[in-house]
Parts: sequence; structure tokens; C-alpha cells
Amino acid sequence: MTNENQDYPARTKLLKKLIDSFTKEGFQSLRMDDIAKSMDVSRATMYKHFSSKQEVIEGVVRIFIDYIEKLEERTEDGDERSFGTWFQQLFEQSIALVGKISDVFLKDLQAAFPELYDELKQVLHKREEQTLRFYRDGQDRGIFNAINEKFILLQDNVLLREILNVKYLLHNQTTVHEVLRDYYRFKKIQLFQAGKLDLLDDALIEPVIDHFAGKFNRALN
Repeated sequence: MTNENQDYPARTKLLKKLIDSFTKEGFQSLRMDDIAKSMDVSRATMYKHFSSKQEVIEGVVRIFIDYIEKLEERTEDGDERSFGTWFQQLFEQSIALVGKISDVFLKDLQAAFPELYDELKQVLHKREEQTLRFYRDGQDRGIFNAINEKFILLQDNVLLREILNVKYLLHNQTTVHEVLRDYYRFKKIQLFQAGKLDLLDDALIEPVIDHFAGKFNRALN
């Protein structure tokens, strides 16, 4: 095993400590001292793993890309129950991406490291195309309702971000857990034909909602 491979878990652990602050505030104004502080390590320890700010940002972007590409490839000849499974995996990943990749982070990335920005946007675009094919396939097979699949995709890009905004939560006197549960119900009823709702095992999504509600709540505090 190479030193680089041995170092990977430690590097990843440090990089993950940065994601919340990068999501909220971006990174353009941060110095290496600030980054070390967010990692909760000394400058010396940080420099054992990262030689520059660019290397840090590259590492964070790689975490995002690896996570996006974890979404399992679908086979279009899969059985009907696979649509319920993939819908739930897509729902889980959509929530995670809202919490990781913010507009402020993308703006900073485009300004400071345009090549990394283009790489991340290409992977996000590939995911969107994969998702659209999923929606179209479900409609063709009579599992999903015949609605504009691009509108469904837009909901995750816009509506999901809006309902997880602290201003929305306070104004509507609701919780992250409640809006995530309601959004899941809204999505499944909107998408699946009434006779196909039994393809979903809702018990599988409850721990997912609990997990993300806890993460968002910690980030808000």
C-alpha cells in the first residue's frame, strides 16, 4: 500500500470538517490558517496532508464527485420494484447535495478554480440526465404519472433548497424533520401512479430523514 493510499482516510476526515463552513460561507476569503482551524488541527498537521489551498479545494470537490457517482447505475430492464428503490436513493442523494453544494460554494469555485468548477458541473449534469432518463422510463412503463420530468427535477434544484432554508422553517413554524417527511410524501404521490405506490417501502426512508434532520439541525445551531 502506498503512502498516498494510507493517507487517504486521514485526508478525507479533515476535508469533511470543512464542508459545512464552505457550504455556508464559501472559501474565497479563507487563509490556510483559517482552514487549519476549521479542520481542528495545527498548521503543521494540515501541511502534512495538503500543500496548498488549491489542493484542499480539489479534495473537497473530489468528495462531492465521488458521492454523486455512488448513485447506482440503473438497468432499464429492471423489475418494477427497482423503481421504488432507485427513487429513494435519488431522494436521499438530493437532500445530501442540498446540504453540501451551495450556490455560494459554486460561485467561489467558478471564480477561483474554473477547471474544478467545470468538472463538478459536468458530473452534476450527468446526474441530471441520468435522473431524467429514470423519470421517462417510469412513465413509459406505466409506473410514473405522465408529468413533465424536467419540472420534477427542478423541484430538487429549487423547491427542496427553499424549504430547507432557515427563513422558511421559522416563518412556517415547522422543523427540518417535518418538511423532509412532507417533501418525500409529496414527491412519491406526485410521481408514482396510485396503483404503484406499494413499490415503495417507506420504512426504509425514515432513518434517512432522521439522519439528515439531525445534520441540518446541527448546522443551523
